[in-house]
Amino acid sequence: MRTANTFSILFWIYETRAKNDLANIYVRITVNGKKVNISLKQKVLIQNWNKEKQRAKGKDKVSQIVNQHLDRTHSKLVEIYHELKFQDKYITAELIKATYLGEGDNFKTLQNIMEYHKRKTERTLSSGTIRNFDVTESYLNKFLDKELKLSDIYLKQLDYRFICDFEHFLHTYWPKGHPKAMGHNTVMKHIQRFRKIITLAYHLEWLERDPFILWKPTWEKSEREFLSENELSNLETYRFPIDRLDRVRDLFVFSCYTGISYADTINLSPEKICKGIDGGEFCLLIHYL
Repeated sequence: MRTANTFSILFWIYETRAKNDLANIYVRITVNGKKVNISLKQKVLIQNWNKEKQRAKGKDKVSQIVNQHLDRTHSKLVEIYHELKFQDKYITAELIKATYLGEGDNFKTLQNIMEYHKRKTERTLSSGTIRNFDVTESYLNKFLDKELKLSDIYLKQLDYRFICDFEHFLHTYWPKGHPKAMGHNTVMKHIQRFRKIITLAYHLEWLERDPFILWKPTWEKSEREFLSENELSNLETYRFPIDRLDRVRDLFVFSCYTGISYADTINLSPEKICKGIDGGEFCLLIHYL
């Protein structure tokens, strides 16, 4: 059970840092004796400030605008305090300030959770998995930019429609340098990685509800066939317009002839290639067993 809080709001001006008699207006929030200050980005002439009433003097237009801003600020801070109290939060002056400035958990964004996820997993996931998450995040950023005309979005704005729209975007997006658009199962992989990021936000209590709760992945069954000698030969001699695809082809063909998995091929180094009894070279794979 929470104990009762003492809460007060005070508007004041920073006279010692005034320039040309214009001083910045601050609001001081005090909770249980702990204080924080917030600059309101408003200025007032020192002689026009009423310290007792904590408002600008006079009925001129400038004073009215300043006082209206102070009234709105006071109402907003009181509203935040009561909302936090209703949520049974442990209320501090810092929490009220963060909420007012849009820095509280309710104002976390998609970019915030992607950055947090990157820091959290940079030493726990393999380099290949990290690259996969980077690709998924790049598609999320492209979706925000191209479809929503945004650079970021609040987590609390994510819903089932956002997921469906992102999925449709992936199905219709043709990655640069790729011979074709993404397959259905590739799209599902990106959505699954996106889901893991959002689940982390939910567990951190940056989200009140999980937007993926109704979303279910679907998978297409694919029958893999062996390449014929002619098909493998065509692949060997085909000239790709992109060097990266040439290297991928070489790795694939090497795996076809040797039976070595992609993971083992990537980790292959010169010291693991030895001379056989027939004088030919072969790969020493004892290291992987």
